[in-house]
Amino acid sequence: MSTTLPTGQPSANPATPSGSSPGTPGPPGARPRRRAADRIADRAPMRRAGDRPPVRPLVRGPARRAGDYRTRHTVSLVVPARDEARNIPWVFEQIPSCVDEVILVDGSSRDATVTMARACRPTVRDVDQGAPGKGNALRAGFAAATGEYIVMIDADGSMWPGEIPHFLHFLDHGYDFVKGSRRMAGGGSLDLTPLRALGNKALLLVVNRLYGGLLTDLCYGYCAFRRDFLAELDLRATGFEIEAEMIAHALRSGLRIAEVPSLELPRRSGRSHLHAVSDGRRVLRTLLAERPGAGEGR
Repeated sequence: MSTTLPTGQPSANPATPSGSSPGTPGPPGARPRRRAADRIADRAPMRRAGDRPPVRPLVRGPARRAGDYRTRHTVSLVVPARDEARNIPWVFEQIPSCVDEVILVDGSSRDATVTMARACRPTVRDVDQGAPGKGNALRAGFAAATGEYIVMIDADGSMWPGEIPHFLHFLDHGYDFVKGSRRMAGGGSLDLTPLRALGNKALLLVVNRLYGGLLTDLCYGYCAFRRDFLAELDLRATGFEIEAEMIAHALRSGLRIAEVPSLELPRRSGRSHLHAVSDGRRVLRTLLAERPGAGEGR
């Protein structure tokens, strides 16, 4: 077999002397000729047309954490709690570093809620709500807050504190009141029962009709607002209806309101203090009583 090389390049493997077999060594210093059966160890196999390209490992940069957000304003986080000792560690562990102050409002817990909160976050401020009801708890927390922004969140683990920077972003860009929505793209609920979903939809229609709003969600208490507007919110409710009262008064006062997508998680432990039917009636009464023009002529 002959080998044709480009002109001017001498053959690296001179022809095998006649009478010698392919395996017989050639003259001294000559490289042995490669046989067809020899394996080429130093060269990658040729790729066929049907072969898939090799999969290269994907190199990612460091993921952005929720606590990386920075704001020029001080932030207070108000957490009403009653018998939530088992849920407090997860909630407090998820609080981003942009929060400057955490206020735990204890509703006469019978378990170790306050002790657990202090163990998880020694700088936490615990406040007694004075009277029963979520409304009383939130109003006590708002009165004790010193931050320029106030964020409210439940202690049962149904709201991820990692979403707080999304709320602060809109406050930083000119909005006065920011509320979470489970019905926007990117939001949702893993805990909403059919009865609660139906009630929320009906009450949402009421608030948008009476107050001229364009909201997508109502009965969800993940909110943030500027403390300067606390007087305009004029909160008086004592129970769960305070969340609807806040939104109704924000709409009535002409505050700039933004909604951000939020995912409602299942309660991590324990039983909910919400009573869908009775609390829904209280929300409806609040919306009707606080609607624009309802107090005129009395």
